[in-house]
Amino acid sequence: MSQRSERRGIHVDQSELLCKKGCGYYGNAAWQGLCSKCWREEYQRARQRQIQEDWALAEKLQREEEEAYYISNHSSHNNQPPQSHSQHSLATFSKFEEKKTNEKTRKVTTVKKFFSPSSRTAPKKVPPEKESEKREKEKEEKLQGRRESHGENLLRDLKGIFTQPWEMASPTEESHEGKTPSPSITRQSSIETDRVSQDFVEFLKTLQKPGREIHKQSRGFIESMGNKKDLSAEELSECVQDFYQGMSDRLLNHFKGSSEKVDRVMDQVEKYIMTRLYKSVFCPETSDDEKKDLATQNRIRALHWVTIQMLCVPVDEEIPEVSDSVVKAITDIIEMDSKRVPRDKLACITSCSKHIFNAIRVTKNEPASADDFLPTLIYIVLKANPPRLQSNIQYITRFCNPSRLMTGEDGYYFTNLCCAIAFIEKLDGQSLNLSSEDFERYMSGQASPRRQDDTAPWPQSGTRVDPALSQIHHNLKLLSSLEKRQQQVIEGAQNLQTELAEWQDSVAREVQEILERYPLEIKPRASAIDAENVENDRLPPPLQPQVFAG
Repeated sequence: MSQRSERRGIHVDQSELLCKKGCGYYGNAAWQGLCSKCWREEYQRARQRQIQEDWALAEKLQREEEEAYYISNHSSHNNQPPQSHSQHSLATFSKFEEKKTNEKTRKVTTVKKFFSPSSRTAPKKVPPEKESEKREKEKEEKLQGRRESHGENLLRDLKGIFTQPWEMASPTEESHEGKTPSPSITRQSSIETDRVSQDFVEFLKTLQKPGREIHKQSRGFIESMGNKKDLSAEELSECVQDFYQGMSDRLLNHFKGSSEKVDRVMDQVEKYIMTRLYKSVFCPETSDDEKKDLATQNRIRALHWVTIQMLCVPVDEEIPEVSDSVVKAITDIIEMDSKRVPRDKLACITSCSKHIFNAIRVTKNEPASADDFLPTLIYIVLKANPPRLQSNIQYITRFCNPSRLMTGEDGYYFTNLCCAIAFIEKLDGQSLNLSSEDFERYMSGQASPRRQDDTAPWPQSGTRVDPALSQIHHNLKLLSSLEKRQQQVIEGAQNLQTELAEWQDSVAREVQEILERYPLEIKPRASAIDAENVENDRLPPPLQPQVFAG
């Protein structure tokens, strides 16, 4: 019994949230527990090793092709076939090579004819002996081109992949790209994109000369990213992070080490760039983010039976303020998917976390701790089941300004969210203090925690499978109590009406009895004092004062 009533809870040491390298910054599960700085260093070292291996492979292939060409060329000179057979095969091969050459250079020749003055003159006839020499020369050039093609193309592709984004386009190339922009740039922009672009230009006007350079670099980077749709998600992230780093270093030199101004400019740069690139870099086709989204969504759906008591969440949703905070937290984490800028997505996570802390504080009447925050965040994620959760996490990880994820409250809350998702993916019966048999039955839908008896490992009276059902049950109880109170009020009103009628009858009876006991006597009206003095009605007038003249 004591084992069942014991609550294990979910506890994560704060040191586990930090980088495994011990640099003091927050780590991330997507970076194998490292912070963005240490991860980039590890990635750079691994990439340098890969570059060296690729260069070695390219040089090896080039040497092998040179040796193969030398051997084939040497053997062809030593073993000459008979003259008639050689001429027949040479004629057949020449026709094939001529047809292939004409097909390859058809467009170039057609364009040259419009602008070449020699196109008006007739072509010169070539003698047969010179024609054969020309064909032999073309054959050697084509073999040489095949020999060099594979190695040179591989080296050129490697150079294009690992060249910094801002180094790929010269001023002349930028002007040429400005004349013939890619379809992704020329397509009609959304209202939000237009507004962000206008705000970015207005902000850069306050910087004057540096603003023009920042705008030029940003536009050039966006145009260069339009030609890199086939890159993997990690390579796209590396291009964006390299641009952030280069831009930040130049701004630090310009503002003479003022990190506050640099952060303010970088926020606007990130907002402008990621709004323009959102459709091409969010959940790219070269990644498996969509599969991860579906797996996480199905996992959360399968865990719909998990209750507050199982996770030891210190939140009482019966309190109105706590219930409002929970609803706001769920709304914020769902709203994260509607944002385009990584910084705005982080703001939604931060707002959600603050509402969680407020719910815990109101419930416990004391400040919330980190041990209370993580279980509550897991509970919020299970209730919300946010859309495209893995894609949003990967998008923030790949394209957010790394300084935001390494320090500050944004980085702390984001790291906790990654831990919550990792916990949900690895959730088992032991984590919820359940046996493996019960956990499997709940996951398969064969049983539900709400059907357990009093011997269940959590309080039966407070068990709620779903908050909506609990609210309905609570409302039904309120309606039942209101009905009883209404019946009591009606009965009281009827009793009062009966009492008023009886009181009225009793008052009428009492008044009648008094009237019968004391009848009313009406006395005659009293007359005036001299009313009976009829004979003296002619009395002399009263004396008037007289004035005698003395």
